[in-house]
Amino acid sequence: MAVLWTLHGDGRRVLPNEVVSPDERLAWPQTIGLGMQHVLAMFGATFLVPVLTGFPPTTTIFFSGIGTIAFILITRGRGQRMGLPSYLGSSFAFISPVIIAEGGVGKDIPAALGGILVCGAVLFVIGAFVNRFGSKAIEWLMPPAVTGAVVALIGLNLAPTAASEFSAQALTAFLTLAAILLFTVLLRGFIGRISILLGVVLGYLVAIPQGQISFTAVKNAAWVGLPTFHTPTFSGKAVLVIVPVVLVLIAENTGHIKAVASMTGRNLDKSLGRGYMGDGLATMLAGLGGGSGTTTYAENIGVMAATKVYSTAAYIVAGLFAICLGFIPKFGALIFSLPTGVLGGATTVLYGLIAVLGARIWVENHVDFKNPINLMPAAIALIIGAANYTWAFSVGGNAFAFNGIAMGSFTCIFAYQVMKYLSRYGLFRSGEPEPEPVTPASGPMGGTPVAPSGTLGTSTSGPAPVGTGFTPR
Repeated sequence: MAVLWTLHGDGRRVLPNEVVSPDERLAWPQTIGLGMQHVLAMFGATFLVPVLTGFPPTTTIFFSGIGTIAFILITRGRGQRMGLPSYLGSSFAFISPVIIAEGGVGKDIPAALGGILVCGAVLFVIGAFVNRFGSKAIEWLMPPAVTGAVVALIGLNLAPTAASEFSAQALTAFLTLAAILLFTVLLRGFIGRISILLGVVLGYLVAIPQGQISFTAVKNAAWVGLPTFHTPTFSGKAVLVIVPVVLVLIAENTGHIKAVASMTGRNLDKSLGRGYMGDGLATMLAGLGGGSGTTTYAENIGVMAATKVYSTAAYIVAGLFAICLGFIPKFGALIFSLPTGVLGGATTVLYGLIAVLGARIWVENHVDFKNPINLMPAAIALIIGAANYTWAFSVGGNAFAFNGIAMGSFTCIFAYQVMKYLSRYGLFRSGEPEPEPVTPASGPMGGTPVAPSGTLGTSTSGPAPVGTGFTPR
């Protein structure tokens, strides 16, 4: 493997003005240490998704490792000799659709896996198209005004789940939430970046004397064994509910790839298609065997920003380490023993972060909400997502339903495109208000003419890149 990556300097140090590029590496002891650090960075969020959806935690972690390695391999090329540096963990965008597809937490995992598999396949096909023809179509379909709304409504849609878990064991949930906040502001460096994981650990310890945890399953679990695998089954309902998550995965992957490009000083736009293909393949693999759908993780991007090491060698090590964790059933049983209150405190933060990060996309791309073409679709989508509008129907005796995430996402895209098109013929041509003719008599009291009120300023109706730095869930 030594010939694959070029050794950076002496392999032990990174000087203040240097970075370790994706096709370089440090000495193997340092690289292994960085790989384990990436596992810790992703772990706090990755293990929560299977707990919330009823999936086997060790299986999800196992497939996150396989997916990360697959992502790096498939993103090689297009100027990236050793692929793109990213860790693929569980996406929070799948939580609500998966629970609906299951008919309740953990009740029908195979049906949900079928939807996850199809979602990954759709993302892979989109990635192949973008890799061949470029990303202009994606930028046209999902400009920042739309992307931010789709991401934000995911968090709002999950809010009732967090509230239910919080109220079930309010004291434990409050202490978990408080610990996360305190660790975030009081701890520095890498330790501060895993504040959610630390908060969960403290909440777990608080729950023990309250009798909120049963260790029976932990005691009975073996130390070494295969992950619990499931095979997918396919139902139209599950596919229709889960496939719209692909819109969020596109937004997440685009933002993260652009963030990596900014940090490394490389133009990675040509790698967007392969990034979608890599995540699509990782999600398909997870769907085939019982893992949660994946996405690129911003927590690991934060580790790279702190260490200045962007080597994909560290991610290969992280992937291998995660695969090894998948073969420890006792570890999975310990994760699955997390009490409801701890989950309620952690998800209050995590789901809120998803909503706020949607707004971050708007801010970073200077979306102009004085323009109703940007404002109205986003406003409608947020309410549809928060209230979980649901469209239920039947075809040939089979029941189907679109939940608030699917309804909000499609409504936002459709409304934006229709309003943008119709604006060519109305007052807001090309997204800008048409100036009204001003005569001397139109000024106040017949005085100096004034410009028409309500000018909307800069338009964002044209194609624009998706915001950078979005945290994957």
